[in-house]
Amino acid sequence: MARPTSRVLTLLELLQSGGIRTTTELADRLGVDVRTVRRYVDHLVDLDIPVEAVRGRYGGYRLAPGYRLPPLMLNDDEALAVLLGLVAGRRTGLPAATETAGETATAKIRRALPERLARRLDALLESLAFTAAPGEMATPETGVLLAIADAVRHRRPVSIRYTARDSRRSERTLHPYGIVTHEGRWYVTGTDPAIGQDRTFRLDRIADARALPGSFEPPAGLDPAQRLLSGLAKAAYRHEVTLRIHGTVEQIRTRLPASVASVEELVPAEAEAADPHAERWLRVELRAERLDWLPPVLASLDRPFVIERPDELRGLVIALADRLKASARHV
Repeated sequence: MARPTSRVLTLLELLQSGGIRTTTELADRLGVDVRTVRRYVDHLVDLDIPVEAVRGRYGGYRLAPGYRLPPLMLNDDEALAVLLGLVAGRRTGLPAATETAGETATAKIRRALPERLARRLDALLESLAFTAAPGEMATPETGVLLAIADAVRHRRPVSIRYTARDSRRSERTLHPYGIVTHEGRWYVTGTDPAIGQDRTFRLDRIADARALPGSFEPPAGLDPAQRLLSGLAKAAYRHEVTLRIHGTVEQIRTRLPASVASVEELVPAEAEAADPHAERWLRVELRAERLDWLPPVLASLDRPFVIERPDELRGLVIALADRLKASARHV
């Protein structure tokens, strides 16, 4: 049977996970009655831990907002999750895991752990390797990230100062729908109410974000991640490419993901319509600053294709075919 001290510490862990915990819920989790829960709460208050009683139908107990607990209580699994998260964060550009912040946070957690567990985790971190070298990630400012996240949650308009890809600066209002990470970058998707169009902004290019009065209602069935991928595929670039490829959507997506190209099913023949997974002619549209990367991708698909535009792409594909033919004949 667990001792009272153990249950009091368990109560503290439950409260520090956030939110309001009802007395009944706490009693069930601790395996005690409601009166005993109140006694354990009194023990925490005696230790100067500010536990607040919340009255009402959905009342219970919570820790005072903004209170930081001095003890760090992590079991083996929790400590491993935190430290691996910090290591991975430095490799993927998480704002809270920049070089300095990540290292200092890791050091603090390491010092707070029992020596037995710390040695085991040190061994894991020393033996851990990544297949890709760390690069310079586009990391947004923490203040900007938190301000926009708060606006998303409370459906508040936000004013941002933005620097575009061509270095033009502007200040605009955004109704933010969601924050999405994609390939090491952070984006916010939403609507620009001034023009009534969906927009996507890179968070690392936002210098300031301020919540504005009022509120907005996001569209029903909103999927911020899908909006981001569609927006990236339709972004303005130097070349507009239209292809017809014979295959399945799944085959095309292995080389041309949704963030690169849009795929539209053409009207299938009656024989094809009977099987939704049958190979058929699909229209593929994409935009690109350069075209030299596309011929090898089309070759790797190993599917019949027709280039509708631009003519320049036809020349690049023919040139690649000639080089492959010449290499195959070389002895």
